Amino acid sequence: MPVITYREALRAAMAEELDRDPNVVIMGEEVGQFHGAYKVTEGLLAKYGPRRIVDTPISEAGFIGMGIGGAMLGLRPVMELMFFSFYSVAFDQIFNNAANIRYMSGGLINCPIVIRGPANGGTNVGATHSHTPESIAAYHPGIKVVVPSTPYDAKGLLKSAIRDNDPVMFMENTLLYGESGEVPDGEYLVPLGSAKVMREGGDISIIGHGRAIQMALKSADLLKEKHNLNAEIIDLRSIRPLDVETVLASVRKTSRVLLVEEAKPFCSVSAMLACIIQEKAFDYLDAPIRRVTSVDAPAIYSAPLEKEQLPTPQKIFDAALAVLK
Repeated sequence: MPVITYREALRAAMAEELDRDPNVVIMGEEVGQFHGAYKVTEGLLAKYGPRRIVDTPISEAGFIGMGIGGAMLGLRPVMELMFFSFYSVAFDQIFNNAANIRYMSGGLINCPIVIRGPANGGTNVGATHSHTPESIAAYHPGIKVVVPSTPYDAKGLLKSAIRDNDPVMFMENTLLYGESGEVPDGEYLVPLGSAKVMREGGDISIIGHGRAIQMALKSADLLKEKHNLNAEIIDLRSIRPLDVETVLASVRKTSRVLLVEEAKPFCSVSAMLACIIQEKAFDYLDAPIRRVTSVDAPAIYSAPLEKEQLPTPQKIFDAALAVLK
């Protein structure tokens, strides 16, 4: 099976969907001539031309609104945000309009738009460029939220997102773009709303999404090496829809839970998960649920300090031991 990068997997997904469906278009700042701010769309302009790979002005409210209008009329726009932090400029377009169009039209009008780009800290670009707004997006009924952690999932989930008839917020991590993994040639899909057991274990469930999964896998190695403990790692992959059954099955199996994410702790995905587990699997818990998140403060500009602000394998390892006491 070929080994490619997360960046290449995203590009392959878009290219396959551009080939498959003439209604798919790519729009965003610098996606064409500059090949994308992180080179995810490299080569697409030369192959598909400026009618399908469209460079937009630096106006998220304008081009996201244009994409939503196009989606309502039958296109399947894939919109790149240079940083997901700029979703807030188009908040009204995304959450007040795109999220509600199908509901308010009685199911007569779909809005099949994908809004994708980097949503993460850890790259030393300051507080205004380092948001991880999964929980904010997932709060709104009508919006789907996807956060892939591997190249395989990045390709399969993006293809599914492009084919979905609802708006999908597809959140990537800059630090994963260069990470490599096995990705099959040709067509495959990863369904939205399907979590994945990344590693089986019986001592503790470590549940998360995005790059936090890579940190969790490293912490699982430490738990095995130092204490012969077997952690089960669950990658949510999709925040909305959420695969509750896979989560609960793991909780019933291990009876101990650690939730990990790079977002802030207040009103976060892990807070919602803790509530769901407490409501639906409380009798299976042998210890309180714990969380490892980013520090509850704006992203720090200093590179060494920002690394300490985010979840690390050591932090996850220490928290897991605390749950296992």
